[in-house]
Amino acid sequence: MTGFRKRQLAGAFIAALSVVPAVGAAQAPGGAPESRPLDAPDAAFGPPIPSAAPPSREAQLDALFAELAEPGRTDWEQVEGRIDAIWSRSGSAAMDLLLKRGNDALEAEDYPTAVEHFSALVEMAPDFAEGWNSRATTFYLMGEFSLSMADIEHVLALEPRHFGALSGLGFIAEAMDDPEMALRAFRAVRTLNPNRENINEAITRLERMTGETEL
Repeated sequence: MTGFRKRQLAGAFIAALSVVPAVGAAQAPGGAPESRPLDAPDAAFGPPIPSAAPPSREAQLDALFAELAEPGRTDWEQVEGRIDAIWSRSGSAAMDLLLKRGNDALEAEDYPTAVEHFSALVEMAPDFAEGWNSRATTFYLMGEFSLSMADIEHVLALEPRHFGALSGLGFIAEAMDDPEMALRAFRAVRTLNPNRENINEAITRLERMTGETEL
């Protein structure tokens, strides 16, 4: 890997290491609403208060990432699955269908067809991170590490907290004999989810290899 390539990827790691915002409930001004006595007429309290709008996509992700970051969670795979489900919704039925067809081909190990579907997806929906991530995964399984890393850059630019892309980057960097980059990637994953045993084991292995430990 060239030095220029390493510098390109460094920015993605910096973003990934500090992306989990604090999650807190916003309080409405004026304190708690007045409760209505059971025998009071509705008219005395004005029109019905509309139900609260559902949380936004980012609010849902922030809450799930706050759960994921809790040490000792045994249900982290389910939390990751809920995050993946949000990431997999493009907002377009046509794009979702392309993603499904690509994933079906990927599952069948028909990698050329998977790449064809995912390439169409990223061309038509370049802001949909999961299209890039799915193609990156396909390239990785094909042994096309440089192409996979190029797609991972797009994923992290759109979703800096994408633990799947960061994990893939770590394993690719290790396979390409760049333990320092692999260590940075795996530490970024651990920041998001401290409970992945394979990532923690990889960090321990790479710290021994490089002599680099976190204080």
